[in-house]
Amino acid sequence: MRQIHIEPLTHEAFAPFGQFYAMEQPQGHALCGELHRFFPDRINADSTHRVGYSPILVKKPAKMVITQQEYHTTTWEMILPMNDDMILHVAPASAGTPVTEQAKAFLVPKHTLVKMNAAIWHLAPLPANAEELAAMIILPECTYANDCTVVDLTPEQQFEILR
Repeated sequence: MRQIHIEPLTHEAFAPFGQFYAMEQPQGHALCGELHRFFPDRINADSTHRVGYSPILVKKPAKMVITQQEYHTTTWEMILPMNDDMILHVAPASAGTPVTEQAKAFLVPKHTLVKMNAAIWHLAPLPANAEELAAMIILPECTYANDCTVVDLTPEQQFEILR
């Protein structure tokens, strides 16, 4: 079985898959008031539908063996880890056929909002340390029902994420 190592999250390494922003440590120009600093539009996304904000809870597996992946043909997806750093595996868009030989895994710090581009292969994030990860999934409403293709990986396509 192919094994991949978790990489640190950098803008350069993650650029083919999307973008991210550390919400807990905002930087750059802010609009300031007497009591606040507002950092506008750090990540944005278009949607012709309402956007849903959905919690997800993911248990820490004994081994991080990836046996399924999914993609959304026309829809971006955002994930915000709330209680722990998360491990996010992604692979490039590939017209419906998984390309797990190009998969990467990133360590995403807690409170860092990640936006994956449409058609990027992924699945649920995994907890880095906690027994259960609590995260927020942000998608146009009902994407999971209208634009979600889940693929069971063959034994040859499966891979293990190593720390």
